[in-house]
Amino acid sequence: MQASIKKEDGKRGAGGSRLGLRRAIAYLAKQKRTALLAYGALVIATLAQLAVPKLVQNMIDVVTEGFAANTILGLPDFVQGVAAERMGLNIEDLSNIQANSVQWLINGALIIVAFAVVRAAFAFVQTYMAETTSQGIAFDFRNEIFTKLQRLSFSYYDRNQTGQLMIRATDDVEKVRLFIAQGLILTVQAFLLLIATLVILFFTNWKLTLVILPILPLALVLFMIFGSLAQPLFTAIQQKLAALNTVLQEGLAGIKVVKAFNRQDYEQQRFDKAADNLFAQSIAIARTFSFLFPVIFTLAQIGSVAILYFGGRQIVDGTLTIGQYQEFNLYLLYIFFPLGQLGFIISLMAQASASAKRIFEILDAKSDVENKPDAIELPPIQGHVEFKNVTFRYFESSDNVLTDVSFSAKPGETIALLGATGSGKTSIINLIPRFYDTSEGAILIDGHDVRDVTLDSLRSQIGIVLQETNLFGGTIRDNIAFGRPDASIEEVEEAARAAAAHDFIKGFAEGYDTPVGERGTTLSGGQKQRIAIARALLLNPHLLILDDSTSSVDLVTEYKIQKALDNLMAGHTSFVIAQRISTVLNASQIIVLDKGKVVAIGKHQDLLERDAIYAEIYNSQLVGDVEIEEGN
Repeated sequence: MQASIKKEDGKRGAGGSRLGLRRAIAYLAKQKRTALLAYGALVIATLAQLAVPKLVQNMIDVVTEGFAANTILGLPDFVQGVAAERMGLNIEDLSNIQANSVQWLINGALIIVAFAVVRAAFAFVQTYMAETTSQGIAFDFRNEIFTKLQRLSFSYYDRNQTGQLMIRATDDVEKVRLFIAQGLILTVQAFLLLIATLVILFFTNWKLTLVILPILPLALVLFMIFGSLAQPLFTAIQQKLAALNTVLQEGLAGIKVVKAFNRQDYEQQRFDKAADNLFAQSIAIARTFSFLFPVIFTLAQIGSVAILYFGGRQIVDGTLTIGQYQEFNLYLLYIFFPLGQLGFIISLMAQASASAKRIFEILDAKSDVENKPDAIELPPIQGHVEFKNVTFRYFESSDNVLTDVSFSAKPGETIALLGATGSGKTSIINLIPRFYDTSEGAILIDGHDVRDVTLDSLRSQIGIVLQETNLFGGTIRDNIAFGRPDASIEEVEEAARAAAAHDFIKGFAEGYDTPVGERGTTLSGGQKQRIAIARALLLNPHLLILDDSTSSVDLVTEYKIQKALDNLMAGHTSFVIAQRISTVLNASQIIVLDKGKVVAIGKHQDLLERDAIYAEIYNSQLVGDVEIEEGN
């Protein structure tokens, strides 16, 4: 049963790959001008190429006829007439050939050179425009992938590794681009050459043409067999390349942790294993194509031997001239040449098919959180937030992360969320801006179900500082103004002061123009968090979410930040996850969570007296901060 399911999945996978490649080729319509120039130039270059064998035949016939004319005219007069008659000519014709053969050779050579120049010129146009077209398609793909990734919900990233996604946006796109730039052009050229050459050969010498016809179905069967074998191999190699990239990305991103725990050898083993898997898959592909190319060339050699035999018999019988035989052989190259390229075309096509499927898996991915067709713009909010019997689970899991959570926050209130690790605090704040959707129940902001309003209008009115601080390449000013790029320097500084960041920023030689290292590595944890808080405050949000946003600052700095936040957020609703006493003492409401359920709601003193879980958290985690609070 499982085997049959896997077999059916394989069929769907192969079909999906072919469909993906067709969809990728359809992107040529977006590059219509350059594509038309590329394929128009290809047609002209191919026609110029097809004219050459006929011209070569004419030159060879001129040489043989000139040689024959010179030989006959050198014979005694009484023999010349008989010899000329056997050639189907007279003495006057032979004299004309003798007199003009050299000029005819010169003219033929010049014409061949002219056709070669034309072919070279249009081949250049074809190659350049094909490359331009493919780069344009790669540009479209990468932009669409990035745009899609920006719009997908958090759950998509929970299920997919960063390294996998990076490979699809880079290497997979390049594989598709390479096929469109080279493989597709070669395929069209092979098709034109085969069809046109077969037509010419059939009208030139249909008997010899019939000799080579059986080779073409064999080549087509080879093409189909190796195509079906190669596509899964290239799908696997892209997966293994993505796995290698994931190990590399994780190792570089966490290099400090790796060194701190002396795990270099372990990471090296992980990388070696991924590299070995990629190497083994590459060898499997090489083995397959090492078999393909000799088979193709063997077919071509068999065809050449057959033509040599049957063509030689026609020459002996006098039904075929040397020039005609040479013409046929040159045209025959136009049949065998595409067959010789068959392996290269199959390789490019198989890689592109596997990569196109992986690209469209991203572009076709459905976000778990999307705007409803009739979603409305959320009006400017007052900040009333209500959870109504909210239950939440990840990926349709049977285990609830939140169960029947209900509470209400009035405008201007500060809501502190407390609970042990895994109690559901972060899940609550992730549901408010719809990073995830509830499994059951509803979340209302000013009476509007968050699922009924557009995501942009919802999130633009919420300031968020997540527990994991992410800064971007650029200056400190760029990072603070990330949500409002048009903000003035005065507004940026005001937000920095509110977040207790202004003083340390001015301490840098370049102040607000100080470059931030990758992910903010040139700043301390506390500095990064204060910049992140300033980034959120610059939006002047009606609703503020702080996910343990002061966890990396010392108590004195936290106190300053909290005081600034208290002043700035007056009249605005805020949800705060914190592990220190300051947030708890200042909160309008404290919501105590345990295993995804609300076990208590109230103010500090009331909860301390009547709720055992809160008292335990207070005594074990928060009471140590009281002396600092009192000292300030």
